Amino acid sequence: MKKDFDLLALGEALLRLSPPGNERIERGDVFEKRIGGAELNVVSGVSQLGLRTGLISKLPDNLLGAFAKNRIRFNGVSDDYLVYDKDKDARLGLYCYESAAYPRKPRVIYDRKGSSMTKISLSDFPDTMFSSTRCFQTTGITLALCENCREVAMEMIHRFKEGGALIAFDVNFRGNLWTGQQARETIERILPYVDIFFCSEDTARLTFDKKGTAKEIMKSFTEEYPISIIASTQRIVHTPKRHTFGSVIYDAKSGIYYEEEPYHDIEVVDRIGSGDAYIAGVLYGLLSSGDCQCALEYGNAVSAVKNTIPGDLPSVALDEIERIIAEHKAGGKASEMDR
Repeated sequence: MKKDFDLLALGEALLRLSPPGNERIERGDVFEKRIGGAELNVVSGVSQLGLRTGLISKLPDNLLGAFAKNRIRFNGVSDDYLVYDKDKDARLGLYCYESAAYPRKPRVIYDRKGSSMTKISLSDFPDTMFSSTRCFQTTGITLALCENCREVAMEMIHRFKEGGALIAFDVNFRGNLWTGQQARETIERILPYVDIFFCSEDTARLTFDKKGTAKEIMKSFTEEYPISIIASTQRIVHTPKRHTFGSVIYDAKSGIYYEEEPYHDIEVVDRIGSGDAYIAGVLYGLLSSGDCQCALEYGNAVSAVKNTIPGDLPSVALDEIERIIAEHKAGGKASEMDR
């Protein structure tokens, strides 16, 4: 049966404030205003590649909420399941991001406590939503925001699963939101429902106390839980402005690990959201073709490109990504300009 959406995601839209260039937060006089958020970044990327996506979220019913809604719609993401907080204290969560150059590191300050997203309720949404999509995605960030968000997210996972959706989950551990032990205890409750799992090697070791090689760790998750596909990114940070990025995908049914040559010496403009862009590429590949190698190639390429784009949200087109994939696989010299 045809679904209204290829992908729906539950998550908070955040206001991002950044001093221009490499200016410092405590010294500069100007902030650039953008919208981001892990799940929003994912559905935006999948939408830009050509599939139908939507965000499930709660925004303040004010001018900042309107700004967020406009950016969400600009990225081709449906606002069918955006709901609005009309309370006098309604607020959009925000964070400040400071870029950097070696040896200085980028810095992030969050200000999101008590945001409208923390008031989200299952009663805000119709029951028909849970049978409207091929895939549902959320992250550990949403689970960690507050107890209410955690309970809503976990119940949505159950209901979307019952509605026939694939469940995609990204651990996306944030130490400023909860401890590794809290994350493990909560996430282990939902892993029996997860089909597509995103977890880096470092997170698997620190949060889940996993041992062995990266591939052994990935396989162990599929042995302990009915996870079909697990993806793990592999980033080498040479300097804040120069990264190497690749990944591994493991298909539990075939027992095959999928890999390719990583993208070397990426010229990083803004790395925020590049992990979400990877997930967007992988989910696009899986939902459009069902092929893990294809998904891996889309994921790596979309993430590599996102590193070169300012702001959290990706800005990609399918034809550009497919050209980049072809050039990457061919090796050798590529044309200097698309013209």
